[in-house]
Amino acid sequence: MYFSEFRLHWQPLLAASLGLGLGSALGHYTMSLFGPALLAEFGWSKAQFALIGSIPLINLLFVPFAGRFTDRFGSRLAAIIGFTALPLGFLAFTFMQGSIAVFFAIWVVQHIFGILTTSLVFCRVIVERFDSARGIALSLVMTAPPLFGAIAAPLLGALIDAEGWRAGYLAMAAITGAGGLIAIIAMGRSERKAAAQAAAESAATKPKIPSSLSGKELGALLRHPTLILIIAGMFLVNIPGVFASSQLKLVVMDNGVSSANATWMMSLYAIGVIIGRFLSGLALDRVPAHLVAIATLGLPAIGYLVLASHITTFSLLALGVGIIGFAQGAESDVGAFLISRRFDMKNFSLLLSLLTTMIGAGTAAGSVILSIALHNTGSYVPFLLISAVATILGALLFALTGSRRARKGTPEASVEDKVIEQAMAGEIG
Repeated sequence: MYFSEFRLHWQPLLAASLGLGLGSALGHYTMSLFGPALLAEFGWSKAQFALIGSIPLINLLFVPFAGRFTDRFGSRLAAIIGFTALPLGFLAFTFMQGSIAVFFAIWVVQHIFGILTTSLVFCRVIVERFDSARGIALSLVMTAPPLFGAIAAPLLGALIDAEGWRAGYLAMAAITGAGGLIAIIAMGRSERKAAAQAAAESAATKPKIPSSLSGKELGALLRHPTLILIIAGMFLVNIPGVFASSQLKLVVMDNGVSSANATWMMSLYAIGVIIGRFLSGLALDRVPAHLVAIATLGLPAIGYLVLASHITTFSLLALGVGIIGFAQGAESDVGAFLISRRFDMKNFSLLLSLLTTMIGAGTAAGSVILSIALHNTGSYVPFLLISAVATILGALLFALTGSRRARKGTPEASVEDKVIEQAMAGEIG
């Protein structure tokens, strides 16, 4: 049953991997490459550029609508809209003349529609079709962005150095446009049937959540202990998000690393994400998710402390970057897996949108903290220390989702509690 799911659903798995890997997430692994060139040409300060991480606050208003849209109309239509807007946004960047306000405006519009190329859309493709192998299937799909990022970073970095940042954005437009088209074609037209079957199976085994949540019902859901812990934990572990997406190259260069070596470290970061996602996916199918969370999500603290120490040894800096990437690879897997197992599948994209909202909110909050720290001290060290603390606290909140009180009322709780009770009674080995 475990491996047969891959034989039956390899095409949707491939489509979801291409869509997520070449969608909006690719910008997370390449934004930092454009930073030095944009700052040099337009004279923007590091503090100004750091504010890019606060822009998701605007986009957060649209995330729940994107989740509900995907639940109601399907992943394929959502992907068509998202992959139409994404390349157009990259093309728009090439016309910039130096206004950072224009840069932010293009980014906002692009990412409002780019939400429809993220995990809200493509994780749904997976959870509708995979059950026994859901953890590893989610990991394989979420491995696509860092994999493509690891490949794209050195190539795109070399292109920017040789031809300029405008050529880099043109390349991004071509990559996302072509990749999105292939993903949409490979996704096929059978999703509605799969979704209906998944909904029927879900309704037979899980407590019902209304297909259209009223304000009162949504409020009740938001008060659920498990969801509170997941949301709060996701916010905290993403406070350092702006660092990885737009500041990493600048930080390691401040520690004495050359521009060329810093670019290769971006690939190392992406490779760390790949390894983290693969191992966490295997673990999620075999080990309780809260234990996977505490073992993986607290790791970035080590990497942040290494970078904050002003160590100049290349190997140690590379190790720190790799550790940060490893844990980055686990957080999305753990969050999506917990949502799919503990809440009704009918509203998976909506619930996942709440996690996406917290990812953006955490990144935005971290961006403001970083900008203030850079403005007042000119150093990344205060932010790196704050990031280490926030990461540890977030991991602890994820770990608490394994408590019986947090799981009370969720579908998984009754199953796990029964197994625990049987084990304590000696009924199972």
